[in-house]
Amino acid sequence: MKAKNDKKTIWAWCMFDWANQSYNMVITSTIFPAYYVFYTTFQNSSPNHDKVTFFGHEFVNTVILTYVLGAAYLLIVILLPILTSIADYRGNKKRYLQFFTWLGALSCAGLFWFKPVQTGTPALELPLIFYALACIGYCGGFVFYNSYLPQIATDDQMDSVSAKGFMYGYAGSLVMQLLCLVVIEDPGLFGLKEVIHEALPERLSFLLIFFWWMGFSITPFRLLPKSEPAPGKHNYNVFTGGFLELARVFKKIQTLPLLKRFLSSFFFYSVGVQTIMLVAANFASKELHMPDDTLIEIILSIQVVGIIGAWLTAKVSGKIGNVKTLIGLVSIWTVLCLSVYFIANTPQFFVAAIVVGAVMGGVQSISRSTYSKYLPPNIPDTASFFSFYDVTEKLAIVVGLFTFGFVEGITGEMRDSALALDCFFAMGLVLMIVLMVAENRTKKQALVTA
Repeated sequence: MKAKNDKKTIWAWCMFDWANQSYNMVITSTIFPAYYVFYTTFQNSSPNHDKVTFFGHEFVNTVILTYVLGAAYLLIVILLPILTSIADYRGNKKRYLQFFTWLGALSCAGLFWFKPVQTGTPALELPLIFYALACIGYCGGFVFYNSYLPQIATDDQMDSVSAKGFMYGYAGSLVMQLLCLVVIEDPGLFGLKEVIHEALPERLSFLLIFFWWMGFSITPFRLLPKSEPAPGKHNYNVFTGGFLELARVFKKIQTLPLLKRFLSSFFFYSVGVQTIMLVAANFASKELHMPDDTLIEIILSIQVVGIIGAWLTAKVSGKIGNVKTLIGLVSIWTVLCLSVYFIANTPQFFVAAIVVGAVMGGVQSISRSTYSKYLPPNIPDTASFFSFYDVTEKLAIVVGLFTFGFVEGITGEMRDSALALDCFFAMGLVLMIVLMVAENRTKKQALVTA
């Protein structure tokens, strides 16, 4: 096994983020949400122009999209603890990384067949199933990707390596988005003018995600180190061993008070962070009637600012510490979420989006590295420990998405849903302050003991 901080290994690890963040940009943030809202709202000829049918039941179009995404994350919450503990037990987390990557990329390719219709709305069952499977593939791969961090980097390098991964992701998604934008804005370059009425340029972008995601994933598949089976578990049945490993890690977390406090705060602020990132495009398209071109330009700006934000946050955390940095970031998110209620036009949305970009990459990268630092040193079963991190995040997304969809379904206003999310930010901020107090107390006790 290679030593930690190997440059080639870290580069290969970052290339996975370069590959898979194209999904996040095109499918969850820009082209697919705008495409979906347009063909289920503004070209919907039914009396209730934003109502759609899904398996025989009527929903508000953005509400069912939110629910489907929430259901996908719920399935991830159920599956990942089992899969990651099995991966540690067998020592094959790279195989799971590959499986989920194929699942996500192929599902994006499946969205190519989501075509507009002349009247009414297109059938949504199959496209939304592909939409959910793409999410499952993305999230499933990411938990195994995250679990490599303590395996490839030392404690003093985790912040910078984690931030580097996010910067690669933002840069890769930016390039992919620009490529898709060229196809959509100037389809004549590719001989597509005669078929614009079938939305072929937009649908081709979903197919391009497949090739980008799988093509650049070959590098981490080849260069990331293999994981060794966790010692002492070779006599277990694979499923029994998985559950026993899961129970063991859960008990271990209960003995780590700082880690447990961090996970509590992380859950609450992740409800807000992840949900806002997933529903922002729906809000811009539906509430502000923002043109696709403008929305894509704003999201591209977010990615550029996100690269700078992730780098700057790593520098700040090196000077004042991770917890203080997170308190500052979550404070900004709390104010930002409250401001969503008052956004009424594109310039205001643009200002809010730039602030989101500045703190988005920072809070994600520092959260990941902070969790890594709180883990016991040199543990062999990193996938199982990181499953708790990822399950906490995914469960937060489930709560956030269903809260957002439920409030919108009752009030008919996405702005009211944003207010509900702000309560989660406030709770996460309070718990992070509690963690800071507990960490300072622990450090003082250590000095007295020494």
